Amino acid sequence: MAQGLIEVERKFLPGPGTEERLQELGGTLEHRVTFRDTYYDTPELSLMQADHWLRRREGSGWELKCPGAAGVLGHHTEYKELTAEPTIVAQLCKVLGADGLGAGDVAAVLGPLGLQEVASFVTKRSAWKLVLLGTDEEEPQLRVDLDTADFGYAVGEVEALVHEEAEVPTALEKIHRLSSMLGVPAQETAPAKLIVYLQRFRPQDYQRLLEVNSSKQRPQGTEDPDNCLG
Repeated sequence: MAQGLIEVERKFLPGPGTEERLQELGGTLEHRVTFRDTYYDTPELSLMQADHWLRRREGSGWELKCPGAAGVLGHHTEYKELTAEPTIVAQLCKVLGADGLGAGDVAAVLGPLGLQEVASFVTKRSAWKLVLLGTDEEEPQLRVDLDTADFGYAVGEVEALVHEEAEVPTALEKIHRLSSMLGVPAQETAPAKLIVYLQRFRPQDYQRLLEVNSSKQRPQGTEDPDNCLG
């Protein structure tokens, strides 16, 4: 993924006919893949409290999701995805108030920054792409990921990647249209896999996110669980 792209997404709960419906709409199955995601944070969940999400995906490397300019948009979210390790390190140091660590590898700063593993799970994914009828075929395709985690939770995501903030409204309109075509209720919300993992296996951490964010913004996937990462 190109550095600094803006990800606009919506989570939903897939049904047994979701893949068939994607085929009917002209969707193309890109691949089926299985991978492990491992998330890192401080013991106090300082990154998550700041709406930053550090992940290492097996076979893909490190990624840090940071809130976009608009952040939460109703049932949608907007994030910038950082994948270049020096950029990730610089942002981590900024969020955590650390200086003088340089711009080395992410793994090298985990210890100095007090970051540790907080969640790790395996996901089976079917990845789809399609262009909505009536739109310019040269426009970026919408992506639909259908995930099933190894702890029994299934969630789907409609995603658009854009380069500029000015492109976000159009991306949202496309996400709305496709969600409707897939039969997703307008007000349906679905928590991200990580949030469900914390709720089930680290309830104290989940509760900490609820409490800390109650006076400012809601944590990813809690009171408004659709507003969360993938």
